Amino acid sequence: MDFQQLKKELIEYSEEIGIQKIGFASTDTFDTLKQRLMVQQSLKFQSGFEKGSIEERTTPTQLMPKAQSIISIALAYPSRMKGAPKSRKGDRRGIFARASWGKDYHDVLREKLNLLGEFLQEKLDGVAYKAMVDTGELSDRAVAERAGVGFVGKNCALITEEYGSWVYLGELITNIPFEPDKPIEEGCGDCNICVDACPTGALVQGGQLNAQRCVAYQTITKSFLPDEFREKLGNRIYGCDTCQIVCPKNKGKDFHIHPEMEPDPELAKPKLIPLLKISNREFKNKFGYMSGSWRGKKPIQRNAIVALAHYKDETAVDTLADLMVNDPRPVIRGTAAWAIGKIGREDARDMIEQAKEREEDEDVLFEMEKGLDFLVQKV
Repeated sequence: MDFQQLKKELIEYSEEIGIQKIGFASTDTFDTLKQRLMVQQSLKFQSGFEKGSIEERTTPTQLMPKAQSIISIALAYPSRMKGAPKSRKGDRRGIFARASWGKDYHDVLREKLNLLGEFLQEKLDGVAYKAMVDTGELSDRAVAERAGVGFVGKNCALITEEYGSWVYLGELITNIPFEPDKPIEEGCGDCNICVDACPTGALVQGGQLNAQRCVAYQTITKSFLPDEFREKLGNRIYGCDTCQIVCPKNKGKDFHIHPEMEPDPELAKPKLIPLLKISNREFKNKFGYMSGSWRGKKPIQRNAIVALAHYKDETAVDTLADLMVNDPRPVIRGTAAWAIGKIGREDARDMIEQAKEREEDEDVLFEMEKGLDFLVQKV
């Protein structure tokens, strides 16, 4: 079999099915990544959502014993929203990170990867492959960097020449001995803008992320949001794009290639107060197709409450008061009480005091005290 010819045909096919970039990498152990992950683990910088052991995450042959190459793909997604609604007083809106605009990218990329795998199986007998997107053991960025798709910047994102870092990544481990492509010899140079701009200092240094401090990570936790991150959240209800927005490599990069990745403005920038009243079924029907829905509605609603406090939206207080008293979830009750105090409407003290008399959960009571403290400071 002429594997060089097969590679050429696969590249042509990838363009036909709408893949923006494709590269080929060896299955050698990712030694540099392995060392970095060991440091991350020792410093407790991991998010806890990582899949597999460090060995599995850096040794492709542990995932497919007969693996001989890895195919990396990149799909460009929009960085700007057409017809974005304005957030106005009394009608405030939150924002989902760009990686959650449109259809869940996991589904989009898996479909493309499986098409590549099926193409190879039609061309050659005995082809085996394993597709991964984001939630697999391998690091999509490390694979893409080795495959020459782009380079990993100081913001820990894979940066491509054509599309900046506004790309989704996925890979296909195969048992075909494709010749690997050469990594790109480029980097961020002296630029440190993303590190300086990170709202929480999660970018400890260029290329090293403390995931526990990342705003994107904090938006998907299900417990009470630590106080130090509440001010940093702003109106974000899922994810954070700051380190990508400020990157000079992303200047002027905005691509609308895939219709399924286009955001519904009313969902990507949803009204906050209605979001607090949404049922599980409504949430699933409305937001279920977006990647940002994977943790369910509770973190989104908690973040929406924090966003309303950030806006000091007095029109939200009655809804928040209802949540503080009647919601079965302590995190929502407590965060609502905190927000009522933060907003500081004239009747806030009475609302919190009355709810406090009936509240039994210690964590919620603690949040109520925080809300009352805001009112003392205001006086």
